[in-house]
Amino acid sequence: MASKQAISSLYRRCLKLSLDWAVHRYIWRGQALYIRSLFEANKDVREPRQQRILFEEAEALLEKWKHPEPYIPPTAPGGSKFERNIPAPILDRTY
Repeated sequence: MASKQAISSLYRRCLKLSLDWAVHRYIWRGQALYIRSLFEANKDVREPRQQRILFEEAEALLEKWKHPEPYIPPTAPGGSKFERNIPAPILDRTY
């Protein structure tokens, strides 16, 4: 049986992946609502075998739709502005 934590992680990864493909936030919001409706439609599945199948199908779809160049915020590691204009280190020197 898939745990609540695994399902939550899958949901967040789906939202982040859709955000990589969306150009504008208002477009992404519609996609987010659609993803939410898919998860809500399957929330009453109690059979462990069926849950596992749904989970594996969702994982396969995530891998299939993975963006070749995911969005990276400019100031995050790997971003275009990462570590630009770093403040000079403060040196404690006594003369």
